[in-house]
Amino acid sequence: MRAIVSVLLLLPVLSLAATEWRLSEVCPAGFRPEQGRCYLQSLYGDYASLQDSGVGGLKTGLPPLREGFTPQQIDLGRLMFFDPLLSGDGTLACSSCHQPSKGFADGRGLSIGIKGQLAHRSAPSLWNVGFLKRLFWDARASSLEEQMEGPLYSPIEMGNSPAQLLNSLGENPTYQALFKQAFGEGAISLDRIYTALAAFEASLVSLNSRYDLYANGVHEVLSSDEIEGMNVFRSFVARCAECHTPPAFTNQQVAILGTPEPDGHAFDSGVQGVTGDASQRGAFKVPTLRNIELTAPYMHSGRFETLREAVAFYTGGRGHAVPEGENLYLHWHIWEPNLTDRELDMLVAFLKTLTDESFMPQLPSAVPSGLPPVVEKQ
Repeated sequence: MRAIVSVLLLLPVLSLAATEWRLSEVCPAGFRPEQGRCYLQSLYGDYASLQDSGVGGLKTGLPPLREGFTPQQIDLGRLMFFDPLLSGDGTLACSSCHQPSKGFADGRGLSIGIKGQLAHRSAPSLWNVGFLKRLFWDARASSLEEQMEGPLYSPIEMGNSPAQLLNSLGENPTYQALFKQAFGEGAISLDRIYTALAAFEASLVSLNSRYDLYANGVHEVLSSDEIEGMNVFRSFVARCAECHTPPAFTNQQVAILGTPEPDGHAFDSGVQGVTGDASQRGAFKVPTLRNIELTAPYMHSGRFETLREAVAFYTGGRGHAVPEGENLYLHWHIWEPNLTDRELDMLVAFLKTLTDESFMPQLPSAVPSGLPPVVEKQ
């Protein structure tokens, strides 16, 4: 059952200060309460750790989740996530590039930031982001709090500054009251803002797909084609599972694939741009495949419009799309598996069994700033 989430008393009012907002005292769906904090409940918690399980069997455990937040902190983060007050000009929210209806991505190859500026890469899904050790396509952040400072303060994304963010929230009487509910006495601080946003993002858990039912013993939920696709996925011919390791469907590493950039775009150096290491040129973080059906287009720049195009890339021959003059250290799994059209189709069928939005959070009809909440953006 869905957890009860916060109830907003949306009565006609003259000012935000007169509105009564109460944060939820109940953990989100999928989380159990323990001494006032929320912890994930999942059958995967009873299985062996991911680190000791090779390519990930059907009974493999999950990596550790960021958890232990209070219901109030999670709910405050939910409200801020959809509130355009967090952007420099009040036009964008976190949800502008991480839209619930698009798998918490945005359906674009390159996201659109403040004043219509194009971001450099696509927006990744936030489903199961609380399990990840490294964030961003180039893996430059090691925590949710570190990651969110990127888009918040980027001049081409949300265009805010720490001082303006503190001032905007700190002068809002509703946010003053909500931060007190979530954190107790004390001023609104950047650390508290980051904690609340991290709490909400870590609550976006997707572990109830048809694949998960199959993995946990309900075998009739997958068709023969989907099971055949799963077998291709986990085979030592396709080797998909060695990077997209179940049940997280990522090994949390970076890999150099040699995928092409969109027409007219310069080559993206990836992790090399962070580390300066030439051996990591063109390397990008291996993304989760959870809800992959919902997050087209694919790859760091949205180069492939469909899942079928994306899986077909891997059977095109090692280095077939590397630009002339680039000498990349391609991952050793990138070779020539020579998958048939049927095997590619079955792979796509299997990937669609990873779709699960059963713990979708409640989308707010109002946010504390009084600005229109961003719950969908074309």
